[in-house]
Amino acid sequence: MKVEVIKSKKQYENSLQRFEEIFFAKSTTKEGKEAQLLALVIKDYEDRHFEIEGTDPVDAIKFRMEQMHISNNDLAEILGYKSRVSEILNRKRKLTLEMVRNLHEKLNIPLASLIQLY
Repeated sequence: MKVEVIKSKKQYENSLQRFEEIFFAKSTTKEGKEAQLLALVIKDYEDRHFEIEGTDPVDAIKFRMEQMHISNNDLAEILGYKSRVSEILNRKRKLTLEMVRNLHEKLNIPLASLIQLY
């Protein structure tokens, strides 16, 4: 299959179908290289056509905590306030600028997620 920039929904659907067919191909094979290119053009199309709203900061924190197996005590060390963790996670207290910076630097949560209104 010749990989091209996706310009229509039909091309997008065909590309997704082909990508599923060759997903597990070794990267050194012809199909593996095709899969790599398809992944790029599919992502490009999705970025241009499917807008995803930023997630709620608290949901982003909880998600990252789950991913990294971080406890509330671990989060307290990152935020610097042991007493504030439950208030933040229950949306009773807003994040400060310092907290946002620490969460971004130490948990690699995107700034765009941390600065959303909630």
